[in-house]
Amino acid sequence: MIELGHLAAFLSLALALAQGIYGLMGQRRIAGWAAMAAFGLMLISFLTLVMAFVRSDFSVALVAQHSHTLKPMLYKISGAWGNHEGSMALWCLVTLGFGAAGAVWMKTGREKLEARTLGIQGLLAVGAMSYLLFASSPFLRLDPAPFQGAGLNPLLQDPALSFHPPMLYLGYVGYSFVFALAAAGMMESRIDAVWAREARRWSLAAFVPLTIGIALGSYWAYYELGWGGWWFWDPVENASLMPWLIGAALLHSVIVTEKREGFSAWTALLAVLAFLFSIMGAFLVRSGVLTSVHAFAVDPERGAILLFGLVLYGGFALILFALRAYKLSGGKPWVLLSREGALMANNIVLIVATLTVLLGTLFPLMAEAAGKTISVGEPYFRLTFTPMLAALLVILPVVQAWAWGKADLSNWMKWAAGGIALVLVFMALGVGIWSISLGAAFGLALGVWLVFGALYELSRRAVTVKRVFKMPPRVWGMTLAHVGLGLFVIGAVVETTGRYETTVALAEGGTGTAAGWTLTLDEVRAIEGPNWYADRAVLTAVKGGTKAVLAPMKRYYPAAQMPTTETAIHKTGTGDLYMALGEQRIVDGEPRWVFRVYFNPLIDLVYFGVILMAIGGGFCLWPRKRTKTA
Repeated sequence: MIELGHLAAFLSLALALAQGIYGLMGQRRIAGWAAMAAFGLMLISFLTLVMAFVRSDFSVALVAQHSHTLKPMLYKISGAWGNHEGSMALWCLVTLGFGAAGAVWMKTGREKLEARTLGIQGLLAVGAMSYLLFASSPFLRLDPAPFQGAGLNPLLQDPALSFHPPMLYLGYVGYSFVFALAAAGMMESRIDAVWAREARRWSLAAFVPLTIGIALGSYWAYYELGWGGWWFWDPVENASLMPWLIGAALLHSVIVTEKREGFSAWTALLAVLAFLFSIMGAFLVRSGVLTSVHAFAVDPERGAILLFGLVLYGGFALILFALRAYKLSGGKPWVLLSREGALMANNIVLIVATLTVLLGTLFPLMAEAAGKTISVGEPYFRLTFTPMLAALLVILPVVQAWAWGKADLSNWMKWAAGGIALVLVFMALGVGIWSISLGAAFGLALGVWLVFGALYELSRRAVTVKRVFKMPPRVWGMTLAHVGLGLFVIGAVVETTGRYETTVALAEGGTGTAAGWTLTLDEVRAIEGPNWYADRAVLTAVKGGTKAVLAPMKRYYPAAQMPTTETAIHKTGTGDLYMALGEQRIVDGEPRWVFRVYFNPLIDLVYFGVILMAIGGGFCLWPRKRTKTA
């Protein structure tokens, strides 16, 4: 079966090449059929790889290196993409999938634009498929086959991590299609409203799963790694955040191109950058230059090939942009004090924020190349990224109310007075009642400001209460996304500034206190799972009339010879009581188990806000009806 998959992958490569050639020749129909056939063959190829993992076929080197007969079925399946070679096979599948989806759903009425888009997407697939088959093949055989496999990295044996890579790749690779669309538009020097409507759909198709993928990765790190936080500014976390920031700028820029045919060159550049940052993320994760629990560290030779691909695609795109940008229409005139001006300011801040994250991610590598060891952590990002993000969010509700072309500033003073009053109220509450810092009070005011601004804009558009639920899905999508952003800010500020952390050492039957809870260690005993064994603690937590049982574990996977931390989390409605089991130590002459205990207030608002942003993006993907709206 694996030979069938290998053959199907080579046939898919040939068809992707045909898609590229015929697409660039303007043969939309032939390129479309080639795209669908290439995707179908790669799907067959990928499924044979999945079946090899399901059947524990250890004659396949990849299965022997990353699977085990005792693994639960979910992790056998996800093991197909829980490694470098398998993840690249998934990357190729998604790349070809977007080409096939474009062949079916791309409807611009401009055959040459669509054909060239499919052609460029085909050539992108050729590059990915060539790397897969000639430099990183998942189809290599072992003879003789081992009796047992090495197993999947225990940290990846988790439901969230089973779905995290596919979601990320839908986002990363989704921007390849937006890139192809931008390159095709620049070839004919037409980045206009028709192009923008199509680009907006595919940008959202990438942005929504990328948002979900980042959230899944963050939540996995929160409950699996045992460190109590939800964002660490890890280099690989940054690698996914950067294309997300560029993607957010692209979504706002493409609105101007669609509505006013403005920002044409800027929107095209953002489409190029979104894809290039996605490719850069793939390089950083797979080249071995970064140290991270997320990274697929591979040999430098394959990293060099990825770097060559990044330079090749990036050079082509930037040269094409340089040659064609001056020919793109400037659209209708606008001034700084208008919705266009505010959106341009929004884009510039997002670009600078992205470059700030990029500098913080790459600076340790540059320092290491110079023979120095420098670490860049949370303090750097707090001092640089956070103020820029705050400045961006302050103007967001006002921007929604501004008009195209030139804003009516008569209401500006009302908005300014409302915002200042809100900040003063929260600062007074923070200093007088809540005992929080002025920065935290400002952050809370900012979150409420975003929620209020989004709901106010919805009511302004609807005019009457009866019409609120008749508003187009696109308006609801914008509202939900911005409300979600506000809730995210509130949750992030409260959790970051109000987190409680302590260490408790308990003997069996002993008690201790943490975050107002009385903790009793009932027992610690050894248990076994399908492919692991563990020390499992059972604790009773009591606070007032509330009682909860928590069972943190410390697992050990013999096949991988690696321990993991399995936290216990009790949700109280106002936050999470979070516990991680440490080592047994002798304290005051008796053996005690050490626990790290956290209380993370309003942590659920962080993830609920992200879910609302993703749902809002999904609403914006809803097809528009040709009816009159307010």
